[in-house]
Amino acid sequence: MIIGVLKEIKPNEYRVAATPAAVGQIVRAGHTVLVQKDAGLGSGFANEEYAAAGAEIVETAHEVYTRADLFWKVKEMFPQEWQYMNRDKIVYTYIHSNAHPEETDAILSSRVTAIAYEDITDDKGGFPLLKPMSILAGKGGFLAALHHMQAVFG
Repeated sequence: MIIGVLKEIKPNEYRVAATPAAVGQIVRAGHTVLVQKDAGLGSGFANEEYAAAGAEIVETAHEVYTRADLFWKVKEMFPQEWQYMNRDKIVYTYIHSNAHPEETDAILSSRVTAIAYEDITDDKGGFPLLKPMSILAGKGGFLAALHHMQAVFG
């Protein structure tokens, strides 16, 4: 399988779906990994780290989308990305279908296989991919509240 790791296009989104270590494991399992140039920079991973892990660095999202069987992202698919979805492709990302009905309609009409992080459950009915994000969001909210409770903010 050819797996494509994309640079996120959502404003102020700097996360990347795969670390170089994850890429290395996938490559050792016999798959090809395409990483869009600079996809990991916002998360502190250089192109050279992905290449050393066995990834092929490609210049554009278009190349990732046309060559990969599976698109591995962090955030939802945006309208300019919908053209690449079809029944022969797999999308693995946060989809947030309730918040993005147009995206949901595009996914359904394209017949792409879409796997939403937020819908994956474990044997106990928990959401293992949402749990760490929820913990971080809770801590972030608490820290923001502490910041704004300082005397300098009245």
